[in-house]
Amino acid sequence: MTSAAGDRRPMTRAPAPLAPRLRWGPSLSRSAVLHGAWWPRSTDPIEELPGLILAIDDRRGGPVTCIMLGLSGWDARPPRLRVAGRLIRLGWFTTQPSNLLTASWDNRYNIELLVVPSATNVPLAEAAMALAADAANTVPAPDILTTAAGQAAQAEMAAEDPSAISQEMIRPLSR
Repeated sequence: MTSAAGDRRPMTRAPAPLAPRLRWGPSLSRSAVLHGAWWPRSTDPIEELPGLILAIDDRRGGPVTCIMLGLSGWDARPPRLRVAGRLIRLGWFTTQPSNLLTASWDNRYNIELLVVPSATNVPLAEAAMALAADAANTVPAPDILTTAAGQAAQAEMAAEDPSAISQEMIRPLSR
């Protein structure tokens, strides 16, 4: 199947959308480092993106027109995806961090979501999603998993021996 006349790149029709594992921050402010986090169940963008796109549409109150993703971590890289009767452009960029998704509307507004790799264990994924959705978060997407893992390790040490955690260990992760 091809799309518009003159454009011979194949268009991908999306299957029925899956409910996304998604956590939103309190606002969609342009000043936020991240607006939330998404944890896909697989590395198949054709299966994973439709539900996410519809959830973003609902949250934003308007239709997404473009999704930008990093090249790595996905099984396929379709140029377009048909969702809810409309065509969504998908951009795959070497400069986009692999764990960052940017959704835009007519190139006027962006939402940035942490993408938690599908194979991530549940406690780490949940911690990373909570950190990304925190209004006070200042940690950029490429550093979220490392920061969340460090915070989880500190919490585990504190649970075993509260005196083992020093203030010096806590400060670098809280930024």
